[in-house]
This record gives sequence, C-alpha cells and structure tokens, in this order.
Amino acid sequence: MNMQNNSFWGVIRSAFDKNVWEIVTPAIVDTLYMTLLTTIFTLVLGVILGIILVVTDKQGVYPMPVFNKILGAMVNILRSLPSMILIILTLPLSRLLIGRAYGPEACILALVASCVPMFGRLVESSILEVSKGKIEAAKAMGTPNYYIILKVLLPEALPSLIRAFTITIIAVIATTALAGSFGAGGLGDVAIRFGYSRFKTDILIAAVLVLIVIVQLIQLLGDTVSKYIIKKRFLI
Repeated sequence: MNMQNNSFWGVIRSAFDKNVWEIVTPAIVDTLYMTLLTTIFTLVLGVILGIILVVTDKQGVYPMPVFNKILGAMVNILRSLPSMILIILTLPLSRLLIGRAYGPEACILALVASCVPMFGRLVESSILEVSKGKIEAAKAMGTPNYYIILKVLLPEALPSLIRAFTITIIAVIATTALAGSFGAGGLGDVAIRFGYSRFKTDILIAAVLVLIVIVQLIQLLGDTVSKYIIKKRFLI
C-alpha cells in the first residue's frame, strides 16, 4: 500500500518537472490561441443566430415562421452531430481554404461549426427569458423594433447571456482537446500523443491540470461578472 502511495505521489511530483512543462507549455499557447479565435467567432455568430431565431419566431418582432423553422432545423442538425464528426467533415474544407488540414488554424472552422449552434440556442433561450411585459411596453410607446432588440432584449438578458457564454467557452476548450487527436495541436494533442500513447502519465496529468485550472478561472470570471451585473441592476 505504501509502495502504491509512493508511486502515485511520485507521478504527481514528476508532473511538475521542468522537462514535462517544456512539452506542455507550447501546447497551452496553442490551446489558448484556438480558444480565443473560436470564442470570438462563436460570440459574434452565436449572438446573431440567437437574435434571428428569436425575432423571426411567430411571436417575435419580425415574424417569419417558415424561415424560422428552416433555420431552426439547420441548427438542430448541426447540434445533433458529435464534435468528432464535425471535425472530420470540415477538415477537407480547411485544406481547401488554408492549404492544410492540420494545426490550430485548420480546426478552428470545425470548432466554430460545433459551438455556434449550441451558443445560438443558449442566446435564444436567454432572450426568451426577458419579460414579455417589457417588450409590450416598449411597443406601446412606439419603440422601433431594432431599438427593442438592442436596448431591451439584449440588456435585460445580459446576465443570462454571460452565463451562457461562459458555458460555451468551456465547451470550446473541451472541443479543442478533442481536436488535438486530429492534428490540431494543443493540450489534447499532448495528452494523447505524449501522455496516453507513450504511457507518460506525468505529461497526461500536467495537461489535465492545466485544463482544469483554465476552466475554473473562466467559470469564476463568468460567475463574477454575471453576479456583478445583477447586483448593479438591483441597486439601480
């Protein structure tokens, strides 16, 4: 039993070895790079998608039921595909656009295609939580529809949107780890190629610890910002 404990703690200690971090550190940079670019595209496209889904609903400010159903069906199709399948399907497109199907840039398209539909639905859900009374009051005062979207729907849904965005960033990080097995690089690639395939448990543990720390920091930041906005709104 003592020998097993010594072996366990020995692996943990070796995960903080300098040689291990010489391998893990560049992977952290790649993961943060993929996460940042994917997050930017996902934020912009997801918010636009969510707004369109809300305003074109039959009870929205620009009712377009047929268009809404078609768009919703497309979103659901993309959401139903596992991230691994989306990565496989989009790699040929990445090769066509950037000339290669490996590296962080090649998998960003797959990451965006995987995360935008999810975030779009979360945005839709957050906006739909806004009180109908506030929307009706704005309409009664003759407020233009675009003003209702920008000044009523989005501000009122902001705390919920931030929580949804936090969830999405964490999902992006998880998907980057999966993309590592398809040549994207990053912590997922290091964990699989060095940690799992070569039985280097210390590298695997180091990569997992970094992922845990990044996710915890993002969750903490998202919760803090959301609570601050709610508290400030309550005080006002």
